[in-house]
Amino acid sequence: MNRIQTKLKEDKKLLSIYFTAGFPNLEDTASIINQLEQSGVDMIEIGLPFSDPLADGPTIQASSTQSLKNGMTTEVLFQQLKNIRETVLIPLLLMGYFNPILQYGVEAFCEKCQEVGIDGLIIPDLPVDVYVADYQKMFEAHGLLNVFLITPQTSEERIKFIDSISNGFIYMVSSSSVTGSQEGFGEEQTNYFKRIAKMQLHNAQIVGFGISNKQTFSQATAYTKGAIIGSAFIKHLTENREGTIKDFVKRILE
Repeated sequence: MNRIQTKLKEDKKLLSIYFTAGFPNLEDTASIINQLEQSGVDMIEIGLPFSDPLADGPTIQASSTQSLKNGMTTEVLFQQLKNIRETVLIPLLLMGYFNPILQYGVEAFCEKCQEVGIDGLIIPDLPVDVYVADYQKMFEAHGLLNVFLITPQTSEERIKFIDSISNGFIYMVSSSSVTGSQEGFGEEQTNYFKRIAKMQLHNAQIVGFGISNKQTFSQATAYTKGAIIGSAFIKHLTENREGTIKDFVKRILE
């Protein structure tokens, strides 16, 4: 069973943390992953930086720009992750846009993911239909779960289709805006969480976008399996570097 599927069976709300590979410094990637696991995080999303990140807010865009300036590439990332499974047991996902994967070669990319121990992929600009037609068998052959995003505007029919072809979790975008943290969720977002919960989907839902603290983590997980924190963690790295990752996670979970 894939590590993501095993983790989803645990009787707890899951915290997933996103960070951009190669940020703040090029060689920080493996250290941040190890510190996040030691701090009690359940899953980690490793961002593959891209020059035109359409769904990302200014904080993650800035981290991508810096990472690329630092010299991060797909090949460098795989080199940094080649021994990661000697120390890290929790699920690891790569999140990025499809263009760098195409440039690398989709099958070669999947092979490398399997080789270093990646469990899943989140590719916001890979259409569901294209995935099913061209890549699903390839991803599954290399043990990779592909995670799709839904938003408050996604039709019920589309959500059910995504649910039918997924084998892990559904990334539930809390709003139709780009990534970024906020103080709390309003009635409209809470109703959206409730609406999706009532659909009783086969796959668990994990909420992303707008989660930054204990309050928003609790609100996001009231009707879902877990939540993803990205921009707030990137800001924390920007302001504090690596040393206090444990403190950041502790403030969310305790």
